[in-house]
Amino acid sequence: MSLLINFLLGASWAFALVGAVALSLHFSHIGLFFAVFGAFVGALPGLFMVAFIEYFCINEEKLQELRKQTKLLEELVEQNTHTS
Repeated sequence: MSLLINFLLGASWAFALVGAVALSLHFSHIGLFFAVFGAFVGALPGLFMVAFIEYFCINEEKLQELRKQTKLLEELVEQNTHTS
């Protein structure tokens, strides 16, 4: 699962870079402002995907940490019931 997530994250960054370069070159003959604006607009879909994948990764890590904490708490409760 981690390999797939890392691949998709890398592909999203590449998509953002290619979109930024392509649109900045496309609008560079009009002027610098339009080239920068085009780069920003071209990078948006890729950056959106990066943010989405990072959000997914953070939630997955949070879920794993909660599972570890739940297991530890269950062990503590079990030890507490055996000693009393």
